Amino acid sequence: MKFNLLVTGLAALVPTVLGFIWYHPKVLGTVWQKVAGVSDDQIKNANMLVIFVVSIILSIMLAMQINTLTIHQFALGSIVQAKPDSDVAKEFVKMGMDNFGSDFRTFKHGMLHGAISGLFFMLPILATNAMFERKGFKYIAVNAGYWILTLMIMGGIICQFT
Repeated sequence: MKFNLLVTGLAALVPTVLGFIWYHPKVLGTVWQKVAGVSDDQIKNANMLVIFVVSIILSIMLAMQINTLTIHQFALGSIVQAKPDSDVAKEFVKMGMDNFGSDFRTFKHGMLHGAISGLFFMLPILATNAMFERKGFKYIAVNAGYWILTLMIMGGIICQFT
C-alpha cells in the first residue's frame, strides 16, 4: 500500500473547510468564543497567516495517519516491515492484496473509523486538557464534535478514494 498524495492532500483540507463552517459565528463560533474565553480583539489581532500555514501542515500530518487507521490493507506492509524485499514478504503482500485489496474501502467504512478515532483519541485528549484548563462541557462538546465530524469526513475521503 502506498499513500495517495492527492487524496491525502484533499483530506487535509477538511479541517480548514469544516472549521470555517463549524466555528462561523452563525453556527457554533459565538458559543466557542464564549466558552473558550476568546475576545473579538484576540481574533482580530491574531496572525492568521501563521495560524493557517501551521494548521495545514498539522492537517497533512493528521491525514497521513488517518490513512493507516482507515485502510486495513496498510497492515500488510507493517507485517512484512522487517524484510520487505524478501520473496516471502512480496508473495504475502501480493496474496493479501489479491484476496482482500478492495475490502472495506468505502466512504461509510472510512467514516466509521474516523468516528472511532474521534471518540477514542480526540475526545479523551480534548476532555483531559479541558478539565485541567477548567473549561466546561460546552467547550468539550464544541471542540470534540468538530474533530469527530472532521475525522469522519477525512476517513471517508481517504478510505473511498485511496
